[in-house]
Amino acid sequence: MVFSSQIFVFYFLPVALLVYYALGKAPQRARNLCLALLGYVFYGWANPKFIFLMFGTTFLDWLLSLVIAYNSWKFWSEWKPKVVELDHAERSKRQKTALAASIVSNLLMLGFFKYFNFFLESYNGMMVTTGASNLQWDTYFRVILPLGISFYTFQSLSYIIDVYRGDAKAMRNFIDFSCFVSMFPHLVAGPILKFSFLADQLEKRSLTMDKFARGSAFFMLGMGKKILLANPCGKVADLTFNSHSVHPFDAWFGAVSYSFQIFIDFSAYSDMAIGLGLMFGFVFARNFDSPYRSTSITEFWRRWHISLSTWLREYLYIPLGGNRLGKVRTYVNLMVTMLLGGLWHGASWNFVIWGGLHGGSLAAERGLGDKHPYFKLPKIVRGAVTYLIVLIGWVFFRANDLGKAVAYLGSMVGIGNHQASSTLLPGLIYKPFYIIAFALAAIAVWFVPDTWEWTQNLSRRKALVCAGVFVVSIIVLVTQEYNPFIYFIF
Repeated sequence: MVFSSQIFVFYFLPVALLVYYALGKAPQRARNLCLALLGYVFYGWANPKFIFLMFGTTFLDWLLSLVIAYNSWKFWSEWKPKVVELDHAERSKRQKTALAASIVSNLLMLGFFKYFNFFLESYNGMMVTTGASNLQWDTYFRVILPLGISFYTFQSLSYIIDVYRGDAKAMRNFIDFSCFVSMFPHLVAGPILKFSFLADQLEKRSLTMDKFARGSAFFMLGMGKKILLANPCGKVADLTFNSHSVHPFDAWFGAVSYSFQIFIDFSAYSDMAIGLGLMFGFVFARNFDSPYRSTSITEFWRRWHISLSTWLREYLYIPLGGNRLGKVRTYVNLMVTMLLGGLWHGASWNFVIWGGLHGGSLAAERGLGDKHPYFKLPKIVRGAVTYLIVLIGWVFFRANDLGKAVAYLGSMVGIGNHQASSTLLPGLIYKPFYIIAFALAAIAVWFVPDTWEWTQNLSRRKALVCAGVFVVSIIVLVTQEYNPFIYFIF
């Protein structure tokens, strides 16, 4: 189930709000239980079997966090009435073992579901290339990727690492922790929220008209961005990237359309998630800050998918040594972090190259330093260079495989044989509706304040705008068949 679907808008969300607000004066834990159960229904809608997977990993991490907090495998015999907060003292072997067990179990689960097919295909391809076809692993067994597994795995890992570090309290009650992991607004596509950010809100939060009004504005604008802008741009991108032959101008139009789609699609989903969180009394962190207005790749990653970049920095880059071990090690740490960030998105060499491109760019900018003449150039020039690097990366991100990515980049610079079918493509992608959506997307990306800023101070006029956008988007939603969501598969 996705937010931009009829079943969610017309059925699930109204019922969820009705049930949740009916518990308005109930104990906080009852509302947490309600949210947890709603989250499991939401997650298991497409495939109920994956409910057991999420429940099992949640329960295991909860138990191991208590082992760390109580420094005992028999923590139940030392049960205390309140949650436990550790200081930053040295951890025992038992605590280290519990942390390692959580990290290994989560990463093994994530690795199996995300990378089994990739490694199997890579191994078989290598056997064919080396002339050892008889050593291929012939199997019809393929792994189905549970939706949103990367997001709730990273979220659960942040909790247990924070407990180990002493940066968060261990939750004694499983219901509260389950609510944190399975809360449907951020369950399958983020934002990836640190436990310490939500800990106090899980214990105490308020339901106010101001929160609900801003949350509604977030959700309505997110729906409009998704349906009215991201979907048309996505259709253009699909047509160009799936074409066997593309003229240079069409290739650029398709690549830029995809850059609009992936940003607007994901930021729209984040807007809806933040809005839903506000409706249920939670304040989530900002996840996008107009990233295409960046003048460097470093700035881009401060603005793009902020919750993921924060997670990678705090739980990967800094533990690797960050910038504390000299220049060379800093560059290596940046590259390793981004390569793993690329693999987090999916099991494909395209994602590895995408991560390497961004990691190499970050290292290059760090090596040049702020005093380099490049950084004295006008912002519009640096912004254009930054966007071009990002755009090239998106080609690898979107193409089905490495060969198609290289061929598409070749088409963008005029390399490749243009078949007769390429003359039919303009008639499909330059329809008035797509041109208008493309132009509006460009305006929204580079000139319009983002949703976070625009909803800071709501007025009657803004409320009418939100309502109008929502009504139009719902009309389009019920009449269209094309409604993908990119990050739902991550």
